Amino acid sequence: MIAVIGTGYWGRNLVRNMHRLSALSLICDKNEQTLAALGQQYPGVETCLAISDVLARDDIKGVVIATPAETHAVLAREAIAAGKHVFVEKPLALRAEEARELAQLAKDAGVALMVGHLLQYHPLFVRLKEAVLGGELGRVDYIYSNRLNLGKIRREENILWSFAPHDISMILTLAGGEPDRVIATGGNYLHAAIADVTVTHLDFPSGLKAHVFVSWLHPFKEQKLVVVGERKMAVFDDTRPWADKLLFYPHEIRWENNVPVPAKAEPERVDVPEAEPLALECAHFLDCVAGKTAPRTDGREGLAVLRVLNASQRSLDLGGQPVALGTEQAPADAPFVHATAVVDKGAEIAPGVKVWHFSHVLSGSKVGARTNIGQNVVVGPDVTIGKGCKIQNNVSVYKGVTLEDDVFCGPSMVFTNVMNPRAHINRRNEFRPTLVRQGASMGANSTIVCGHVVGRYAFVGAGSVVTRDVPDHALVVGNPARLIGWMCACGARLGEDLVCADCGKTYRETDQGLTETASSNADTRSTIP
Repeated sequence: MIAVIGTGYWGRNLVRNMHRLSALSLICDKNEQTLAALGQQYPGVETCLAISDVLARDDIKGVVIATPAETHAVLAREAIAAGKHVFVEKPLALRAEEARELAQLAKDAGVALMVGHLLQYHPLFVRLKEAVLGGELGRVDYIYSNRLNLGKIRREENILWSFAPHDISMILTLAGGEPDRVIATGGNYLHAAIADVTVTHLDFPSGLKAHVFVSWLHPFKEQKLVVVGERKMAVFDDTRPWADKLLFYPHEIRWENNVPVPAKAEPERVDVPEAEPLALECAHFLDCVAGKTAPRTDGREGLAVLRVLNASQRSLDLGGQPVALGTEQAPADAPFVHATAVVDKGAEIAPGVKVWHFSHVLSGSKVGARTNIGQNVVVGPDVTIGKGCKIQNNVSVYKGVTLEDDVFCGPSMVFTNVMNPRAHINRRNEFRPTLVRQGASMGANSTIVCGHVVGRYAFVGAGSVVTRDVPDHALVVGNPARLIGWMCACGARLGEDLVCADCGKTYRETDQGLTETASSNADTRSTIP
């Protein structure tokens, strides 16, 4: 009845709980060894490599998506289109408009869309929510949360996106709405472009203040939510034994001769039966699939959290400048140029472009939307770069080079633009054009000798030297680079049958390389952990 897609660290926990609830029918992952191990661990549960196989099954009523965050939106969209109820791990998407679209699609399709904000299902948080919304604490003045640890350091996302969604979800629930502005600051200590520590301040229209402190560079583990009300204070500390996880403090502030004097009281414990939050969350999703209830953390709740995350990230990128909700998406789409980077007059930078530390975009160059230019990169002059490209650190894209959409340039790879350079001879009139077609990838330290074409979705191996045209979908390695195989558009290497085991696309050979066949039945997923 339920399929789990993605079996990384957290995906395995979801597999375990769905199996305990006797609801797990299918596990999908791109790693054959992982699937073999899980098949032995859970006899009777089917496995598959392609998401298209999951979505084609009429007996699969709901899917659980536990893949990398950048894949959530596209996979959820496909699952909804296939008529499946969907449980997406946090975050729902990376962009607010994607989350808004998913919520509407689920509503139109009549299927449940649930976001994995786990702590909303913790019995003790449920009790805290009842206390706050029921007025037991009186007027709530401020809330703060600390989610700190040493380790579990990620490179695919920063600490804000990795740790903060759960806390933001809880705070928005207790506040009864969204903040009107956000201020976020942080520090990058292990990687220049990835925040390891952030502090996010939330200002609510009611006057309520909140902050979220997250770090994976902390000497000890702390997972604490503190709510300060006029009648009581509450501490939800998920690292403590069950009986001490939620404590209410009926402290009072008495005024004596116009001086506030605190009157401390003993903490009050709550009598709530112990239960595993993830098991309750999974059971709730099954109830949603069965039509018994609506998701507690639905698409609208996921969108609200995402709006705060987007605004926080925008503030972080701007060095801690306040960002008003309602304006977070438009500014976020504006080009970002780091303070150490230079964009010359006459260069065109499209919305969503990011230009990082010590990079230089010269006059006459055009950079397409959402392209990411890493550190110490030179572009131009008069270079055209398409949309959605990723140019890693220490790359120079010289005049004569054109990159189409979605091109990947690995760290320190090299483009040349003349065949016989001499320092004492000006050869600007001898530049030879280089064209890199849509979706091609060039590995770290590879070299593309000028005057050639790198075909669509081709893959140039790390350290290779390209001295001739590279066909579409070709995998080339060595010096000089030679053809050793073929690559799918999703990035998986194709077998002799030219059928992608990851996404199901099929190909045939042409004079230009490979082309996708009209009968291809593939999903658009790029990776599953």
